[in-house]
Amino acid sequence: MTTLQPVRGTHDLLPSEQRKHFLILETARSQAASYGFMEISTPILEFKEVFKRTLGDVSDIVTKEMYEIADRGDEEIVLRPEGTAGIARAVISNGLTQSMPLKFFYTGPMFRYERPQKGRMRQLHQIGVEMFGVADPVADVEVISLAYEILVALKMGHRVTLEINSLGDDESRQNFRTHLVTYLKDHHQHLSPDSQQRFDRNPLRILDTKDEGDKKILNGAPLLEDCLNAYSKETFLKVQEGLKDLKIPFKINPHLVRGLDYYSHVAFEFTTTDLGTQGTVLAGGRYDGLMSTMGGPAIPGVGWAGGIDRLAMMLTNEVCPPLKRPLAVIPMDEAFDMKGLEFAQLLRKAGHYVEMTYGAGLGKRLKKASKINARYAMILGEEEVSSQKVTVKDLDTGDQIQLSRQDVIVFLKEKGVS
Repeated sequence: MTTLQPVRGTHDLLPSEQRKHFLILETARSQAASYGFMEISTPILEFKEVFKRTLGDVSDIVTKEMYEIADRGDEEIVLRPEGTAGIARAVISNGLTQSMPLKFFYTGPMFRYERPQKGRMRQLHQIGVEMFGVADPVADVEVISLAYEILVALKMGHRVTLEINSLGDDESRQNFRTHLVTYLKDHHQHLSPDSQQRFDRNPLRILDTKDEGDKKILNGAPLLEDCLNAYSKETFLKVQEGLKDLKIPFKINPHLVRGLDYYSHVAFEFTTTDLGTQGTVLAGGRYDGLMSTMGGPAIPGVGWAGGIDRLAMMLTNEVCPPLKRPLAVIPMDEAFDMKGLEFAQLLRKAGHYVEMTYGAGLGKRLKKASKINARYAMILGEEEVSSQKVTVKDLDTGDQIQLSRQDVIVFLKEKGVS
């Protein structure tokens, strides 16, 4: 019989890893709340049109990576590949477009069909924020600042680099598109098949190529920064000045682009060298055209998403220390299990981590206590139960002492066990 395994590109979050995810999520949730971001949740299932409109017909996500579901009602349903478009859809469908500005924090799983590798899974877990209704660059600075503070709180601030670039407004990108197409015409036959297809439909997509041959060709291509109009240059400069004012270190990466059609003006990534080739841990940018693309009013927006899976790989014991050693309650016979549970509850109410042991025989229960790295064993036999006492065994030294139940709590406090 074949042993059942998780689907390729997915994995079980066992308690040790789940704990890291929880720490990241709670840190991000707390920081986001301090910035005034309210938490929102959208369905994992969305209509395909939500992403087809916003991500672009020729984006890798739409053409290669979306999980499509054969719905019984013949609807085109997908598992969400990213969070921004779904939240923008929620703003429109819930009639929130008259309540600007809006600031949202979200978390949850996303799904992309791609080659699994370290830090890159088909079911990935993200945190993210979106701010709608503020066109001023101060909004860009605020969301970047929030991202930075989360990373600092996780003791990762010194291990990441903030890279920024300007994608410009529509006019700037059209100007750049003209120069890029002129350059790429001479190299068309040497482009990868994917980039040749993008050349005809959306040549700016070629900048997001993963093909090494394409990258060599692009080394000589015109730069977007040379095609920015005055407004785009001023916007980018204001963001840089704001980051300097908040003492957030950054570097300009003229080759940085975001792989989704709805981005404009400032794009940014927090990258690290600690994770090999999958170095981006958090990324985002401005998307002023997203709402109108989805059929809503022209409302500006800016936001980011961070990969919980990758952040968890960077956590240190300083931030996520090992669990406190528990106390093990060991009834010497199954007949005393309920008495043991009563005592365990008393210890828990006093603030201790307590684990009940089960099974036949004192030896097996002591082995269980050792396996869970318990600090003390609280042994209850017939003598202890009748005298309302407990034998406390130090599992490091082997020493043991018999105490009343209340004296056990005093003893633990004196020993510094919390």
